[in-house]
Amino acid sequence: MAIILDADVIIRGEKGKFDLISWCETQSAEIEIAAITIAELWHGVERATGILRREREQYLQELVTSLPIIPYTEETAYEHARIWAELSASGKMIGLYDLIVAATALEHGSEVATFNKKHFSAVAGLKIVEPK
Repeated sequence: MAIILDADVIIRGEKGKFDLISWCETQSAEIEIAAITIAELWHGVERATGILRREREQYLQELVTSLPIIPYTEETAYEHARIWAELSASGKMIGLYDLIVAATALEHGSEVATFNKKHFSAVAGLKIVEPK
């Protein structure tokens, strides 16, 4: 089983509010990133300017080269649609990108590391890790 990092975990690591590297080193599971999370993070790079842009880009490049990126596949799309329909019908919708992170994790039997457990707990069967 692997652990897929939610964007909030990575962003807190970037901002120095969480020691992401140390936490990752204590985990026995492989640490991965969903492809959609790369888009979320890269969006932050594109919006930044000056030194902040260079720092964010370097941080993201280091992550991309050191952690496996899990692609959005046809199977992910089916899982994504299922979760989306289920949450829409129940009135417990979560963010669209978070739906994809959850679908990626469920497809691969992985956990999601997030500081937003309440949000992701709406997805039935999703295993959540709260970083400490």
